[in-house]
Amino acid sequence: MGEEEAAETVTETKPLGPRDLRVSDSEREHVVEVLQKAIGRGMLDLDEFTERTDRALAARTRGELNAVLADLAGLVHPAAALASVPSQYAPPAASYSRSGQPVVLQSKYGSILRNGPWLVPAELVVRNKYGGTKLDFSQADIPHPVVQIHLDSKWGSVEIIIPEGAAVDMNAIGEAKFGSLEDKTYTNGRQGNPLFVLSGRVHGGSVIVRHPRRGIFG
Repeated sequence: MGEEEAAETVTETKPLGPRDLRVSDSEREHVVEVLQKAIGRGMLDLDEFTERTDRALAARTRGELNAVLADLAGLVHPAAALASVPSQYAPPAASYSRSGQPVVLQSKYGSILRNGPWLVPAELVVRNKYGGTKLDFSQADIPHPVVQIHLDSKWGSVEIIIPEGAAVDMNAIGEAKFGSLEDKTYTNGRQGNPLFVLSGRVHGGSVIVRHPRRGIFG
């Protein structure tokens, strides 16, 4: 082997995946805040919280950081799904969100509708004022074990249809004023695949989560 060929062998590197990306101090601090919510809900004891906090603050890569949250249903950081899926099965980073940003659906005095065979991102932000929102995941392509849905709904209705076997966590909805939250799937806070984690606020109107209707009138 010549010197030039040897030099090429030494400098050859593997492409970096999402798990290998470096994390910032703000990301570490965010994960610690999530752990604080977990101990407040009784999902972790004090020793576990201390151990995981130390791991989060010492984490250098996204894979190391997300592994701290991988088994906490409903409190998973948006990118934590990558840590719980073996790399050979994980979908490409572009399918989670382009440029690492959530997909935003926005409407005023109108309606938002997603149904049929559509590709679901790892994180959705839904902003709708004085209108209706319907997200039907029953025939969608969902390549993520966890789907984050952040709601900002004012004086409108939100209907979310999840597949059989999936579950929803509505505990992170911080405000429901002059409105109602209804889980017709009876899966709130339970394990499911995929898990739809709802957060945000609902001012007026309603949020209903249900399974697909069966029969000729479904």
